[in-house]
Amino acid sequence: MRAAAARCAAVLAAALGLAACAQAPAAPPGTQVTAGQVRAILPGQCTRASLLASLGATRKVAFDNGVETWLYQLAVPGGFDEIVVLLDAQGVVRKVRRRAHIPPSQPAS
Repeated sequence: MRAAAARCAAVLAAALGLAACAQAPAAPPGTQVTAGQVRAILPGQCTRASLLASLGATRKVAFDNGVETWLYQLAVPGGFDEIVVLLDAQGVVRKVRRRAHIPPSQPAS
């Protein structure tokens, strides 16, 4: 009887462990993209759906009026550039801005 209970407990623990691993992690701050992908973000043409399909989910800020900003990262020597995409309330890209060279964060000393 004890052996069966121990096996059930082991199976339950393994199942719970797998379930925890199966949850999708949140998008990392500023999903990394390539220069070619950045050039393909065309204001007035790209949409929320096309960004998700081609670049994936990323960090975003949604405003009460439906406007959103999405943040991507472009690797450059010595760090990365931030790519900020502004989407209107209808989900159409309106602006793309590149903020040059942000050094990687340094660990606290």
